[in-house]
Amino acid sequence: MSNKDIMIQHHETFESIRHFDENGNEYWRAREFARVLEYSEYRHFLPVIEKAKEACANSDHPVADHFEDILEMVEIGSGAKRPVSDVRLSRYGCYLIVQNGDPSKPVIANGQTYFAMQTRRQELADDVRFAKLTEDERRLMLRSELTHHNKALTAAAKDAGVETGLDYAIFQDHGYRGLYGGLGAKEIHAHKKLKKSQKILDHMGSTELAANLFRATQTEEKLKREKVRGKQAANRTHFEVGTKVRQTIKELGGTMPEELPVPDKGIKTLEREKKKLKKI
Repeated sequence: MSNKDIMIQHHETFESIRHFDENGNEYWRAREFARVLEYSEYRHFLPVIEKAKEACANSDHPVADHFEDILEMVEIGSGAKRPVSDVRLSRYGCYLIVQNGDPSKPVIANGQTYFAMQTRRQELADDVRFAKLTEDERRLMLRSELTHHNKALTAAAKDAGVETGLDYAIFQDHGYRGLYGGLGAKEIHAHKKLKKSQKILDHMGSTELAANLFRATQTEEKLKREKVRGKQAANRTHFEVGTKVRQTIKELGGTMPEELPVPDKGIKTLEREKKKLKKI
């Protein structure tokens, strides 16, 4: 069986154990999830859940919204049942669990891809407004999000030891090189045939901006979660996350970011046009 077939099989398994409550909200049960992730005993899975809860709290998400302690009635023979403790997990909760699992296990690695991408898709699907936006409006929204998350990434990188402006430029370049197949900021700028004064992030379409937003948010979380220390370790982390995002795009059959078209208008132009419309 090929790696792609294994990935598809794992993804189908994650879907098969998904449940819905009376209000249509999706969730997973920790005991079922542990078996799928190949933990021999549930007690070995409990420390992973605790790490995921800690990561949830560190990301400023309410832990109770993603990890709910419940009791499930299970059969013990002859039709008798007894209550067993379990945890009701949100999609984001599952994502945090696989992020804290052993990435050398194929099911964990595929789970990281599945829940990361599905979590982001769900976030966008929940935003009805986003689906109705034009391409230019999507670009403006995603560029604004990326500006916000880049500030958070800068803070996380600084905590890891990326201190000077030069340090941060090198750190950012590692992320680009991972996502763009070895191309750094200067190479991307040249590849897009941009003018010296034009910023590459201001001349990306919504798909490319979304990929970079994903790279930034996942790097920030990984730096915090794994308590990465040292400039070289931070650079390596950024490169690895960028490479993983690129790999995911490839597995999903998407276009590599460096091959995506450059929009006719830059973000600054769109912002000026938006201001003019408001004045009318």
